[in-house]
Order: sequence, then C-alpha cells, then structure tokens
Amino acid sequence: MAEQVNEQATADRRPLASRSTSWAQGLAKLLLKTSATPNAVSATGIGFAALGGVAFGYGPQHPWLFLVGALMVQLRLLCNLLDGMVAVEGGRGSPTGALFNEIPDRFEDSFLLIGFGYGCGHPELGYVAAILAVMTAYLRAFGASLSFGQDFRGPMAKPQRMAALTIGGVLAFFEAVLFGSLYSPIIILAVVIAGTAWTCSRRIGAMSARLKDRA
Repeated sequence: MAEQVNEQATADRRPLASRSTSWAQGLAKLLLKTSATPNAVSATGIGFAALGGVAFGYGPQHPWLFLVGALMVQLRLLCNLLDGMVAVEGGRGSPTGALFNEIPDRFEDSFLLIGFGYGCGHPELGYVAAILAVMTAYLRAFGASLSFGQDFRGPMAKPQRMAALTIGGVLAFFEAVLFGSLYSPIIILAVVIAGTAWTCSRRIGAMSARLKDRA
C-alpha cells in the first residue's frame, strides 16, 4: 500500500529539472537529518509568500523591498520543491500530505500576485492574476478527477508565474531607483494575466478534446 501511495505521489508531481540537481538533493538530505516534516515545509512556504506580498506592496515607498519580494518568491518555490522531496524521496509522506501539497500553494500565489498588484499601483490586476492562478490549479485538479492525469501545461503555469514575478521585482527596483517610475511591474503583471488566461484556455481545450474522444 505504501508503495502504491508513493507511486501515485510521484506520478502527480510537477516535472522539475531542479529536483535532480545536486544542490536540491543536498538540501533535502539536510532536512532529512532533522525532524522536519513535508507539511511543515509547505506551511513555511506560506510565510515566505506572505512576506513577499507585503514587501511587493510597500515597494513603491521603499524600492529595496521589491528585491526582498523577489527573494521571497524564490524561497517560496524552494519550499514547494523540498516538501515533495522530503515526502517522496525521504519517505516522510503523511495522510494529510495531499492537502498540504495543494492548499498552501493557493494562498502563496494569491499573497504574491495581489501584493505585486499593489506594488505596481494597480491592485485590481493583482486580484485578477490571483483568480486566474487559482483557476489553473482547479483545471489541473479537475482534469485529474476525470482520470486525465495532472495537466501542468503552460505557458504560464506556477513556475513561469513565479519567474515573472522574480524578474518583475528586480526590474521594479532598478526602474524605481534609476527613473522614479514603475511601468515594468505593470507590464510584467499584464503578461502574467494574459499568459495565465491562455493557460486556462489550453487546459480547458485539452479536457474538451479528451472528453470528445472518450465519448
């Protein structure tokens, strides 16, 4: 039974090249030498995302906070990477692991995207981006419930959204310091929204095609 659960968890994981890197495996081994649990690592990611959202939101007043926000995005992603490695490779999965694997991500996406919206002076864009991000996750899970497997297709899945926010934070810092303006984060958020909407459309289209084939 444990092997079947482990196989299912592996099949449902987002394919990440970073998972096989030496630095990621080294960090996972360090965590496994402690009493850290995958759920605790997942919960820590929420904290990083909340800090990142606040940092982005106050970036216009203190431009260096845009860099802090970008760093928090990466730390959030690191938690997302390590919780799965501790659970699957480390064999520390728990009955509630599926919940902690999904629910924190929804909070994290929302905190960061909404905070970035406030940071670029257009909070409504942040809320739209957050809604679309949750929608991509819903479509992925819904497809899995129809026995189609997890659909991680982009072009603006979670890794791409977080990469865009990281780049946006760095660009916003330099633009604010050098020119006193904040156009680049608006552009970045608009790209995230357009790309995420396209991602939703592609996932819906894929499910529609497979349902027709099934019929």
